[in-house]
Amino acid sequence: MAPEVYAPMLRRLALAAAGIGIGAALLAATVVNWPIAVAIGLVVGAPTIGYALALRRRRMWLTGTTIHARRVFGERRIEMSTATGIELLVFPARLSRIVLRITAGPDTQIIPLAMYTDAGSGRELHLLGLRKLADALATSQLATAVAVSAVLIHQLRAEARDAALGDRPLYRAVQLARAKDMVSPIVLTDREVAELG
Repeated sequence: MAPEVYAPMLRRLALAAAGIGIGAALLAATVVNWPIAVAIGLVVGAPTIGYALALRRRRMWLTGTTIHARRVFGERRIEMSTATGIELLVFPARLSRIVLRITAGPDTQIIPLAMYTDAGSGRELHLLGLRKLADALATSQLATAVAVSAVLIHQLRAEARDAALGDRPLYRAVQLARAKDMVSPIVLTDREVAELG
């Protein structure tokens, strides 16, 4: 997902946490001395502020067939054409997520593809991201990668024509996982991935 989509939300979260921390410090200052009040404010507000700032630093992009994932410290690169494992995972819940898990040797990278609510709304990876990801997966030697690439192409076409959610492969994958009535993440089988395409 593009950083500009979630950056305002993270900024609001950090500001809210700072406000709560300051409020807690001021409230505590009425009962205890200032150094202890400041420490209470830091304990209340600092973890959320740190989390929001760390998330703002994280980015993921694709250059050719290489996924770059910048984390809080350092960057991970995974070459898709030499991937040793490709899986579609669904995290079924009230807000269900579907992700792509790519393994290359000891490294694993999760790529968020879409999330859908029980009410039938959701957010999906943008068209250009889907296209680049599908093209990169097509370079892999793995049959699963080619099947997932086909699913992403179908998803791309469905998004481009503004198809109903029921006609979108990623939403159908979430429905399939919800029908299994499980709480833990579900790895779609090769057969299930093929049926989505």
